[in-house]
Amino acid sequence: MTELKITNLYKRYGSVEVLRDVNLDIKSGEFVVFVGPSGCGKSTLLRTISGLDSISSGTIEIDGKVVNDVAPADRGIAMVFQSYALYPHMTVFDNMAYSLKIRRASKAEIKEKIGKAAEMLQLTQYLNRHPEDLSGGQRQRVAIGRAIVRDPKVFLFDEPLSNLDAALRGATRMELASLNSQLEDTTMIYVTHDQVEAMTLADRIVVLKDGEVQQVGTPKELYEKPVNMFVAQFIGSPKMNIFKGHNADKFDAHAIGIRPEDLAVRPEGGDWTGKVIHTENLGSDTFVYLDIGAEEPAIVRAKGNAEYHPGDQLGFSVHDGLMHRFSQDGYPLSHEVIA
Repeated sequence: MTELKITNLYKRYGSVEVLRDVNLDIKSGEFVVFVGPSGCGKSTLLRTISGLDSISSGTIEIDGKVVNDVAPADRGIAMVFQSYALYPHMTVFDNMAYSLKIRRASKAEIKEKIGKAAEMLQLTQYLNRHPEDLSGGQRQRVAIGRAIVRDPKVFLFDEPLSNLDAALRGATRMELASLNSQLEDTTMIYVTHDQVEAMTLADRIVVLKDGEVQQVGTPKELYEKPVNMFVAQFIGSPKMNIFKGHNADKFDAHAIGIRPEDLAVRPEGGDWTGKVIHTENLGSDTFVYLDIGAEEPAIVRAKGNAEYHPGDQLGFSVHDGLMHRFSQDGYPLSHEVIA
């Protein structure tokens, strides 16, 4: 059972603060995902936890022990990178066994641990192959298996699926979810820019912006009750619509936020009208982009193969969904269900 506690963590490069007053409590066995825009500090935070990067101030504790000055190899952490970092001249077995051999584990222990990890990751039939003979998804599983055999207290994943195509990402995502359920006492921390990975894998999501934690919560909490306008627009794809000025005035708010699925096209009338500028037909859904005279187009999700064309004038309103009302400083006034 492994708990991770981060208190008042700062990371500076000269006068530049990359991480600012980060405070996190990660419970044993949790799958926590760090998300945020490029440059927000999520990978740097992961590297400070691993010990690959030092911290400027604050503390990192693993199971109640401060590890600020503990070497990466002695923290009980295994890190999986997006680049796989496999030795091309070694077989899958030898790649997975490398850390155990360095530790001078017995041949029997090595064989047992690799056998279990290979079975868990469906790699048994590939143990005698070299990395060049494997697909990208299989190579990533080897990298994960190499981490598993070390019996780490904490797994750290740095965008491990970003090099895979869409089909492989989906398959490997399911394998990671299965791995998490099998290693229920092992804490997992995962960095990604992919909304689907974050929403489907995480027990809790940590949203970062400019080196600061914006919100920590379950995917449902972040999606339905964002603590500010940044989180509201960052979580969800397509992003939440934000209407300001006269488009929000009648709802007594500086800005209102409505997700595309909570809007419906009205053949006649509606709270807003706009001109169709683009449609995305995805088969089960069609996303309609409308110019309503604001900085950004409004996005409405229509079911099925809806037929709308650039130049069409459409009305739309909130339909059986949530409306988020925001103050001028970007904080929520309310999260209201609108029928």
